[in-house]
Amino acid sequence: MSGLLFAAALLLTPFSAQAQVLLDQPTTSTTARETMEIGTSTSEIAITSDFTGADLTIFGALSNTDQLLLAIGQYDIVVVLEGPRENATVRRKERVFGIWVNTRSMTFEHVPEAYSLSSTRAVDNITTPLELSDRGIGVDHIPLAPIGFVGNVGDVPEFRDAFRRLQKSGGLYESDPAGVRFVSSSLFKATLRVPADVPNGVHTVRAYLFKSGKFLSEKSLPLRVIKTGIEQMITDAAHQRPITYGIFSVLLALVTGWGASFIFRKN
Repeated sequence: MSGLLFAAALLLTPFSAQAQVLLDQPTTSTTARETMEIGTSTSEIAITSDFTGADLTIFGALSNTDQLLLAIGQYDIVVVLEGPRENATVRRKERVFGIWVNTRSMTFEHVPEAYSLSSTRAVDNITTPLELSDRGIGVDHIPLAPIGFVGNVGDVPEFRDAFRRLQKSGGLYESDPAGVRFVSSSLFKATLRVPADVPNGVHTVRAYLFKSGKFLSEKSLPLRVIKTGIEQMITDAAHQRPITYGIFSVLLALVTGWGASFIFRKN
C-alpha cells in the first residue's frame, strides 16, 4: 500500500509543480484608453459682402469609455475655434489738457484674433485653473504675454482685462458653457459661432477630452476662412498692387465727392 501511495505522489508531482508556476505568474489586465475623433460640417468658410456670421458644427465620437462614468457625467468635452495668431496692442486713453489722447499701450504676443468656445459645462467646473492655464483653454486662460513693455508690472493685469473686454464686446471672443451635448452614448455634437468680423486665414478647431477632471486627449482640424467676390479682389489689389490701388482710391474719392456736390448743389 505504501508503494502505491509513493507512486501516486510521483505522478502528481509534475502537475502540482506546474500549478504552482501558474499561480506564481503575475496577472495583468489591460484596459483600452479612451479615444476621440472629430469632424466638421465644412472645411472652408467663404466671406461675402452680406456675411453676418455663421454657425460651425463639430461632430465627434468617443471609444472605450466607461459607460457608468459616462452616465453620471464624468466625461467632459471642450471644443474651441481658434483664429490666426497675431500680436495685439491695447492702448489706454487719458485726458490731457482737456483732450483724450493715447498715453500708454501694451502689446501681447501671438494671441488668437478670434476665439469661440463650447463645452459640456463651464470650463472652470471641468478641471483646475492650473490645467486650463497650461493648455490655454477658455477666454480667461488664454496666454497674454506682453512684449517690449517698460513700466509698472502692476499695470499688466489691467491691460489683460481690457484686451479680453474689447474682444468680447466686439464679438470676437465668445463662450457657450452648454454648446456641447451627447447625442448618444458615444457621439457628441458641438456648435461654435463664427463672428461677422472673423479674420481671414487658417483657423484651428480643437477638441479636448476630460475624464473626472483629468485631461485625456486632444484633437485638432484646420478651417480656412477666405473672402470671395469683390471683397477678395479689393484685398488682392491692396496687397499685390498697392500703388495702383492707392491711385484708384484717390480718383474714386474725387469723383464721388464731385458727383455728390453736383447732385446736391443749390441753384
